[in-house]
Amino acid sequence: MSDQRHHGQLGRRNDDGSVTAEAAVVLPLVAAFALVLVWMISVGIAQVQVVDAARDAARALARGDDEAVALHVAERTAPDHATVASSRSGGTVTVTVSSHQDAPAWLLVPLPDITLESRATVDTEDRSDTS
Repeated sequence: MSDQRHHGQLGRRNDDGSVTAEAAVVLPLVAAFALVLVWMISVGIAQVQVVDAARDAARALARGDDEAVALHVAERTAPDHATVASSRSGGTVTVTVSSHQDAPAWLLVPLPDITLESRATVDTEDRSDTS
């Protein structure tokens, strides 16, 4: 009877440790994916800030606020080291906000740097109608 038990196990391969080996291969990939995902979320947040900054400054300039005040509002809303530019043409005001996002060094995966940009154009308000 003991011969039959040993005979049945001779044809089977020993899989001890295969789960550990698979985990050792997969876990670094999962960690790298999670880090890339965190960076992409931070880029998405920065894009929202750039859009909000352009919109806020364009509205302020369209209301007739001082240009320095409006650009300060945009710089406060925008990500760090963003550039803000404004222009007037006819009855509109256009504000452009751009921000350069470097790929983080801690990512350990070479990713390209990204430049985010948003442009908001608003019709100026006519103040002569409000008496």
